[in-house]
Amino acid sequence: MKISIGSDHAGFSLKTTLAAWLRAQGHDVCDRGTESEASVDYPDFAKAVAGDVATGKSRYGVLVCSSGIGISIAANKVRGIRAALCHNEDAALYSRLHNDANILCFGQKYTTPYTAERCLELFLKTEFEAGRHARRVGKIEC
Repeated sequence: MKISIGSDHAGFSLKTTLAAWLRAQGHDVCDRGTESEASVDYPDFAKAVAGDVATGKSRYGVLVCSSGIGISIAANKVRGIRAALCHNEDAALYSRLHNDANILCFGQKYTTPYTAERCLELFLKTEFEAGRHARRVGKIEC
């Protein structure tokens, strides 16, 4: 599966860990940056990953910043994106099951690499339940 991943400087370490984990799982990873811990602006990377997902270049996206809040807000500004900030496996599961999220966001400050990998694994293997949830997701589309 093709997955785009990105972060700002404050999420660089977790992004790097998750990109390596995804590759080890056999996924095709499109790393949209950043490439170091030098200060950058998170909206730039959110837009790049969200653009990949919105256009179908990638099936899913992963974004990381310090808290996960700013980068998820920026990604959700792109039409067709449903970016979910998740700090635990239950949230990651329901972000797909009920919300058909297509980008998973993390806050490096609050999420360990182990937890992020577990969340990402659940996110990628969980199918959207549709049914009554499809109607609700349709109401949040731009």
